[in-house]
Amino acid sequence: MNVPHTSYTPEQIDRLARRRAGAKMGWFIHAFVYLCVNAGLALLALSHGRDWYAYPLLGWGLGLALHGAAVWLMGPG
Repeated sequence: MNVPHTSYTPEQIDRLARRRAGAKMGWFIHAFVYLCVNAGLALLALSHGRDWYAYPLLGWGLGLALHGAAVWLMGPG
């Protein structure tokens, strides 16, 4: 399969690289906040003998997975 070669200027390459790096950093921040908040919710719920923490864990986890798919699996740019 032949992929058309597109010539980018150095400015376009730099802009694209910064955009990709920013998107990846945004996902890492999202994942860190997800872990911290859901660990806190789990500790709070389990300390009272409840298991409701699974609902925000799963719902937010789906959002994090979709965010990750958009950042890591989608094409360039």
